[in-house]
Amino acid sequence: MKLNPPSLLPSFSRVRVLVVGDIMLDRYCEGQANRISPEAPVPAVRVTKEFDRLGGAANVALNVRSLGAQCTLMGIVGDDASARAISAMLGAHGIKNLTQTDSSGVTTQKLRVLSRGQQMIRLDFEQQASDKAS
Repeated sequence: MKLNPPSLLPSFSRVRVLVVGDIMLDRYCEGQANRISPEAPVPAVRVTKEFDRLGGAANVALNVRSLGAQCTLMGIVGDDASARAISAMLGAHGIKNLTQTDSSGVTTQKLRVLSRGQQMIRLDFEQQASDKAS
């Protein structure tokens, strides 16, 4: 019979946390870099895996939720596929989504290219949010 040791952390199930901040979608492309591109002296990565994660304040909300606390997230996103992906992930993790949409903006996205466990480059897709979020 396996005994579970007592938790070192108290229960956070009755704790409610509001996270406000910059919301991002972290995207990852992973693969093998076995050759150099003929166009420039840079590695050519054959992508074999792609995945998304909550970034920025959304990642903080996920960490709060993983401790068992109730969590609400506020921030600004664009009216785009990245915002919809973030919304779906928030719902899947039970995080209350009170994000505001800036229909003229884009949701910040950080794209990382990985090979052999090493990050090779990060591309940032972002712009300053307007004050017209709804």
